[in-house]
Amino acid sequence: MNDRGSAGRPGRHDALIGYGATLAHARRLFPVAAELLDTPLEELLAEARRLRGRRLITFSPKVFIPLTKLCRDVCHYCTFAHPPRRGERAYMSIDEALEIARAGAAAGCREALFTLGDKPELRYRVARDELAALGCETTLEYLARAAKAVLDETGLLPHLNPGVLTTEDFAALRPVSASMGIMLETTSDRLSVRGGPHFGSPDKVPAARLETLRLAGDARVPFTTGILIGIGETREERLDALLAIRDAGPQIQEVIVQNFRAWPGTKMADAPEPPLEEHLWTIAAARIVLGAEAHVQAPPNLTDDFARLLDAGIDDWGGVSPVTIDHVNPHAAWPALDALRDATRSRGLELAPRLAVYPEWIDAAWIDPNVMPSVLRASDSLGLAREDTWHPGESRAAPFAVARDALPIDSRDELGEDEILRLFRARGDERQRVFAAADRLRREVCGDEVSYVVTRNIQYTNVCYFRCGFCAFSKGRLAANLRGAPYLVPHEEIVRRVEEAWERGATEVCLQGGIHPAFTGDYYLSVVRAIKEAVPKIHVHAFSALEVWQGAATLGLELDEYLPLLRDEGLSSLPGTAAEILDDEVRRIICPDKITTGQWLQVHDAAHRAGLRSNVTIMFGHVEGPRSWARHLLRAREQQRRSGGFTEFVPLPFIHMEAPIALKGAARTGPTFGETLLVHAVARLALHPEITNIQASWVKLGPDGVAAALSAGVNDLGGTLMNESISRAAGAEFGQEMPPEAMEALIRASGRIPRQRTTLYCDAPPERVAASFGAPPLAEPLNPPVKDAGLKAPSRLVRPGFAATA
Repeated sequence: MNDRGSAGRPGRHDALIGYGATLAHARRLFPVAAELLDTPLEELLAEARRLRGRRLITFSPKVFIPLTKLCRDVCHYCTFAHPPRRGERAYMSIDEALEIARAGAAAGCREALFTLGDKPELRYRVARDELAALGCETTLEYLARAAKAVLDETGLLPHLNPGVLTTEDFAALRPVSASMGIMLETTSDRLSVRGGPHFGSPDKVPAARLETLRLAGDARVPFTTGILIGIGETREERLDALLAIRDAGPQIQEVIVQNFRAWPGTKMADAPEPPLEEHLWTIAAARIVLGAEAHVQAPPNLTDDFARLLDAGIDDWGGVSPVTIDHVNPHAAWPALDALRDATRSRGLELAPRLAVYPEWIDAAWIDPNVMPSVLRASDSLGLAREDTWHPGESRAAPFAVARDALPIDSRDELGEDEILRLFRARGDERQRVFAAADRLRREVCGDEVSYVVTRNIQYTNVCYFRCGFCAFSKGRLAANLRGAPYLVPHEEIVRRVEEAWERGATEVCLQGGIHPAFTGDYYLSVVRAIKEAVPKIHVHAFSALEVWQGAATLGLELDEYLPLLRDEGLSSLPGTAAEILDDEVRRIICPDKITTGQWLQVHDAAHRAGLRSNVTIMFGHVEGPRSWARHLLRAREQQRRSGGFTEFVPLPFIHMEAPIALKGAARTGPTFGETLLVHAVARLALHPEITNIQASWVKLGPDGVAAALSAGVNDLGGTLMNESISRAAGAEFGQEMPPEAMEALIRASGRIPRQRTTLYCDAPPERVAASFGAPPLAEPLNPPVKDAGLKAPSRLVRPGFAATA
């Protein structure tokens, strides 16, 4: 393979020196070229696949918006650009662009690819006249207007391919796009001389394109580029272009290796096309030159046997549209999505949709603040495109079923952070195998019973001086957004609700609320005291770790002093709320004035030492990702090994509809359905054997979601609730109560056996079970205005964690 240039073309030394490559390029390229050109193809392909590593192969569901097909360049292979035609407008109207974008959004697309010729107004009077009529001086000015309209009105993320750009151009286009791109195509100047495919195309001069790549880095724009093979270049020239791309900077988010096709009506209609082996060689070389972390793409519609492209190390299929044709290659139809998925799975890989911007670039440093909210709304926890339109709390059908016959993965060994992370990244068949493993382990540990507890939730106040970004429940004078009247439930009303719950068969009452500025630790003691004096046998499951911490701090007590006081007054166990994500990197964003990870664990450790049991929750689907989930699970497992007091693990999908952080566009819109089931399933596998009960929240998941979760490792459905305000304040449609009749019907419909339990997972007493069925309707709860309580806040509020050390 010493001189494997294309037939009739010069060997590598001539290509480098005799055809204008600089001496610096020659010195850089020669050792790379020698190694790659001398290696057998199959060895190159194997090395490229090894480097790729990833199991997820992505594609971008998109629409093409050909804003104009006029161009000042005359590339000899181009089927996109053409001169002005009588009776045909030079530019697509914004209404036409929006019509395409809306159709794409309805079909599940996430990207709006704006394709257009390079600066046609510099060549054609009709372009200048039409731009003037539109109130624009340049094509790029009109492009910015169209991209903004599509972004604002449809949520599709614009990816712009406008050609060679200046610093000013990037500044104007960045606020209306998620990413941009330009094909470098080649670094060979000889392809621009007379007789070459780029002759007469000033914007195809390699130096101009390389400068655009550089300026994209200066402008902090995620950028797509690539090479075009088979237009007269040599292998060495391709390698030189790949090295130039590699050295261009961190803005290069993907590299396309596109094969020339000889389409009718072009000057190169009779030119030979590169054989598949040549394409595979170049893709493999790109993977090796660019490295394991690079995203390497090849279009599937330009190769008959496109599954072979996977053998060369690609990790992306590029944009595929269910709505529009490939306007750059209009003769080449997109493969059906099922065919693309089948081809991917034929190589043991899984297909996943992505956004116009790759996950590594979803960051405030790379995405304009005007665009970031749309990116977050469209993304999942991996930074890829959401697979479905399901959101926690909405009454929407489950988008897929859990397979009944999937082969479980081997999960016998203890899972560390990296192993857990891989399970969270599972898609397709592998994800079904994770569910199957969790379901098998659930059956071995818990059998086929599904437990639940008859309980009443009492949120005693919605006033809180902490400002968690995810909370839509807290109200009051200090709240950033008043949605409803601030209230405080008096003790006599709390007691009335507890007595009513006892009459309806409850074994537990769960109390949580905001933290009023006037609350001290005595308030929590007084609430428990009042309840136990009225209903001595009720289990008081109350107070988050934040409430306990605040109570102790206001009395100047250590946790080991305060928790026994609560216990002696009748507190029986703690809920695991306020955990959110046990990862301080995330907590600094979503709840910076709340307790830290360490403080949450300290509260529960002290509670367990005091003989109080508790559970542990996780709230996921906002700004965190799978690695934070893994760390959360590991910290819960480690704490359980130390103190042994957790009764269950409770995943709580983030409900975004009214959450302040989501309304500001600073969070995702909750987890996808697949992510939701994975958190339950992986928790079952990772926490075994320390925590054996995995609970699903019917308020968050709804009946369909619960049914799926019961096949993915879940053995408990939590409480009947009677009243639930926090999730509904955030926008959940489910609640306020699921009585035992409905709970057991749901469990039986899933082929499982219902069991009414106590908080600590004993069987509920028969008289309690009997009282819980056919219970009378609840009386209307009383929530008096907080001002009626006459509470006065202290001059100084106690604050934990980050706030205390700021």
